[in-house]
Amino acid sequence: MLSVKSLFQEIIDDDESFALFCSIAAGGESQGGWENARIAALVPPSERTLAPKIARHGADEDKHGRIFTALMRRRGLAPVPVPPDTDYTMLLERGGIGLSHDRLRAERTLTVQDVVTYLSHSRVTEQRAAEQMALLRRHFAAHPDIGRAVRMIADDEDNHLAYCHEELLRLARAGHGPAIQRTLRACALAEIRVYRDVSLAVMAHMGRILGWSRARSAVLAAGIRAVYAWERFAGWRRMVSLKTPERRDALGGPATAAPEYA
Repeated sequence: MLSVKSLFQEIIDDDESFALFCSIAAGGESQGGWENARIAALVPPSERTLAPKIARHGADEDKHGRIFTALMRRRGLAPVPVPPDTDYTMLLERGGIGLSHDRLRAERTLTVQDVVTYLSHSRVTEQRAAEQMALLRRHFAAHPDIGRAVRMIADDEDNHLAYCHEELLRLARAGHGPAIQRTLRACALAEIRVYRDVSLAVMAHMGRILGWSRARSAVLAAGIRAVYAWERFAGWRRMVSLKTPERRDALGGPATAAPEYA
């Protein structure tokens, strides 16, 4: 029977597909670490109190990249090249979502609107990350090889999402509400397209590695497109709502250490 758990179990059990999965994840997390570090260094004077939280966010992302790399190393595997069509962060940037790498490489202080753009982008992408990790935690929290990593990363992603809600609400109260809502909507609609395309690409690569039948691949592709249709119709709205999080000041302290094996 085809299920989310059986699908991930099949990917995890095969060395080649596991290396690709971890390499894609590690690459995206490491990229997020660099982006947050640059943003923390460039925040405007009026938002300097935000810099340590952004830096903490980046440190968490770097940690996640190291964890995925360590999971491969434990099995005697090396990272593999990430196919361009599976590079979620790169495709989002190409779509004009978030702050461009050219902007982040420039030694020029960001504006408050740049901070709004960054936090809106993060609120949308962290929603996706938190949901994905919640799914993995539900099925693999007790897994002997990846369970500890899944639990730690899932907890971090929940913190990141809470932080985005809290900071965007603060900026909305300061008068940036209309800009935040416009930016959130644009980010959400772009993200769901990128997520659909990346999901189709990842499943195509996994199917070739694992020898899936055409029928199975077609069912998975249809499921991905069905999710996109729902998200395009209404599901994107969950990515643009803002509410006071249960976790307050979620990134107010130092980053937690990676597991010992990392």
